[in-house]
Amino acid sequence: MSAKADWASKDFYAELGVKKDATQDEIKKAYRKLARANHPDSNPGDSAKHEKFKSVAEAYDVVGDPEKRKQYDELRAMPAGFPGGFGGGGFGGGAQGFDLNDLLRDRAGGGGGGFGDMFGDLFGGGGRARPRPRKGADQETTATLSFTDAMEGVTISLRLASDAPCATCHGSGGKPGTRPHVCQTCQGSGYVTVGAGGAFAMNETCPTCQGRAMVYDEACPTCHGSGRGTSSRTIQARIPAGVKDGQRIRLRGKGAPGDNGGPQGDLYVSVKVRPHRIFGRKDDNLTLEVPVSFDEAALGAEIKVPTLGGAPVTLRLPAGTPNGRTFRVRGKGVKKADGSQGDLLVTVEVHVPAVLDAAAREAVEAYRAATADKPLRTKLFEEA
Repeated sequence: MSAKADWASKDFYAELGVKKDATQDEIKKAYRKLARANHPDSNPGDSAKHEKFKSVAEAYDVVGDPEKRKQYDELRAMPAGFPGGFGGGGFGGGAQGFDLNDLLRDRAGGGGGGFGDMFGDLFGGGGRARPRPRKGADQETTATLSFTDAMEGVTISLRLASDAPCATCHGSGGKPGTRPHVCQTCQGSGYVTVGAGGAFAMNETCPTCQGRAMVYDEACPTCHGSGRGTSSRTIQARIPAGVKDGQRIRLRGKGAPGDNGGPQGDLYVSVKVRPHRIFGRKDDNLTLEVPVSFDEAALGAEIKVPTLGGAPVTLRLPAGTPNGRTFRVRGKGVKKADGSQGDLLVTVEVHVPAVLDAAAREAVEAYRAATADKPLRTKLFEEA
């Protein structure tokens, strides 16, 4: 008889020292009192109290849960003549040659319902243990975007290779056509308890069934019993507007597929943004350097400057604009998550022609003559 089946023959109410009709609060109080009195940390070396602590925890796990308690009470209320009934205080009351496994196989045989279903729901066992759903693994990939796509947002296709259930056995680990049976190592729970017990006990994935609760006599020839394989898929991923170079984006539910109906993991996309030929970025603002002529800077002018993906805008330069001055064009920058936009920062660079024609040279020489009595560097020497 498995350990889980053996639970059904125990009187959990008596173990906790409460009546069958005790309230959930009374059961909880009784459990806490007994757990404190018998905890291994408080009673080092006392094996009797250690065993009592385990028994109390086992009892509370069932009758401390309202749904499990209801099913447990129904099982104990079965007549003594019923195979496996509890009226006689244990298994087999009035049934000669009764094999508990026959009832536990009720589900596996396709009958459904009855004692096998009830027992399986209560203790997680039964003829066919149900593997626990597990979330798929998270994945990482890299996407390279153009500067414009990064600023405006874009939907891209990503080709991903991920760990997935084996295509031959669909994750069971068994050879197709062979019959599974409950893992004897974990008794169909999918995990085993390791450690010294008490506060230091931990649950780990069963090493025999790898958490699937079932094992096969013959392993799958494709995955050799691991239940895992590799799958390739293409997904559509939406990259939000305003993403920065080097930013890591989390896409929920776009990772590796889960096991046994579990949800997909998440996908983390590291974004690389190619530089633009004329635009740059500073926080949520775009930057642009614009050449202007000497006369535009000295006399003032209205000049047109481009915007990213939009119509040009007119920028008014006041007379005497110095080289390197930055002007702000509001609302023409990076799109933000709240729907607003940063600004466009335009820096002017006064252009000095490398070659002058005769008319231009004459004009510049006239300007030099007109400003000869106002040397620019006089103050520089005074300050030195």
